[in-house]
Amino acid sequence: MTTVIDPAADAALKARHAAMWALGDYPKVARQLISGLGAELVAATRIGPGDRVLDVAAGPGNAAIPAALAGADVVASDLTPELVASGRAAAERAGAQLDWRVADAEALPFGGAEFDAVISCVGVMFAPFHERSAAEISRVTRPGGRLGLISWTPEGFIGQMFAVMKPYAAEPPPGATPPPLWGREEHVADLFGETFDDLTMERRTVAETFAGASGFRDFFKANYGPTIATYRFVGDDPERVAALDAALDALAAEHSDASGRMEWEYLLVTATRR
Repeated sequence: MTTVIDPAADAALKARHAAMWALGDYPKVARQLISGLGAELVAATRIGPGDRVLDVAAGPGNAAIPAALAGADVVASDLTPELVASGRAAAERAGAQLDWRVADAEALPFGGAEFDAVISCVGVMFAPFHERSAAEISRVTRPGGRLGLISWTPEGFIGQMFAVMKPYAAEPPPGATPPPLWGREEHVADLFGETFDDLTMERRTVAETFAGASGFRDFFKANYGPTIATYRFVGDDPERVAALDAALDALAAEHSDASGRMEWEYLLVTATRR
């Protein structure tokens, strides 16, 4: 079944998404919590000199900058202008040369078969219509080119955090798919199985440590756009705010050891364009 897209409604939705990711300080989240994932993705996708690479939903450049430092010709694209600006500044500090573009993952402004590798590190999973962004990734990857993705799993901590926040958040747009499904093997196979071969999927974890459950909650309330947006949605209801506080604290406590250390699960995907 083909979904009919209303251009005006789609533009308004994307404007809201871009504004959400500009809330707080996502570059701080990426820098302090998941800085190593980008280099891991670049290595898994075998990116190096001579490769033309697209990072979709690149954020502040966690994967795009390591790809450029590995010698690739990199385009870093993201829906949120503030993240593009932050990534450009980070690349300059790192001495990396990249082409930065404000772009929608569901309507990439690039030609077909333009890239040797297309990657996304916990980025494209947040585009609301998964089939559209997957089709765009397939379109711009050349035959024989590589795909590399890192996505949070539904069963892992971040996937569970979104499940906890869902009752307190605004309703998603009609037809949207939950972001953590990009971390489920069957879903990825459905999205890319007809256009990519050699689909390899491996669940891994990254360790994070906070000063107790409230330390996690306070950090995300201050810095992570989706969490900030959820609190704003219930901000005029003190009881719901308190209930959300308690739910996030309980989730963090469940996933933490005595030292406040957590293991966050993600799915690493690599494949070759048919």
